[in-house]
Amino acid sequence: MRAAASPVPKTAGPDAAGADLLVALTEARRLGFLGPGPVTDQLARSLAFASAAGTAPENAIDLGTGGGLPGLVLAVAWPGSHWALVDSNLRRSRWLAAVVERLGMGDRCRVVAERAELVGRGPLRYQADLVTARSFGPPAPTAECGAPLLRLGGRLVVADPPEVCPERWPLTGLAAVGLALEGPRRVSTEAGPVSLSVLVSQAPCPDRYPRRVGAPFKRPLF
Repeated sequence: MRAAASPVPKTAGPDAAGADLLVALTEARRLGFLGPGPVTDQLARSLAFASAAGTAPENAIDLGTGGGLPGLVLAVAWPGSHWALVDSNLRRSRWLAAVVERLGMGDRCRVVAERAELVGRGPLRYQADLVTARSFGPPAPTAECGAPLLRLGGRLVVADPPEVCPERWPLTGLAAVGLALEGPRRVSTEAGPVSLSVLVSQAPCPDRYPRRVGAPFKRPLF
């Protein structure tokens, strides 16, 4: 069942991202950190996460930030938020760290060059109001790696394919890591509609999750 389309909030619109962010994303595409397509469209689609999240977080984590989507975009759009941008690729992480400094966000954004399974067992566990995942991986490993990072009541916002089947987020599988499906979101943007799922932390993620590096992907929970 689809949620009604909702627009990207004007307070987090493309103008808020700034010219410097567009320059950085253009550079990311040139380096192969972003896929094809106009950078302005990719920026607009990243801002759809702001609409799905509902309110600006105090502390947020982006899994698999890559070339800056959506974490870097949202950090610029929400100037009061603090971010951990997680990416295990050292080349991308070094580039991200340089861009964060260039954009003047070093006091509230940090790049974590580690596997998400390790991050979920470190000091960021249970710390985030919001976790985002644009192209981190399939649903099960995304839930297993995202849930341990959330405070109770925090949200995991995940990009979905245009047409999402109900089986994508099974209730029993989500419950195993303390999550529940709040609902699908279909957000209207200047680049077209974006499909997202919002998951909410209803119970602390059990200590056994996330499993060791690679296990969430090789042996998914659902």
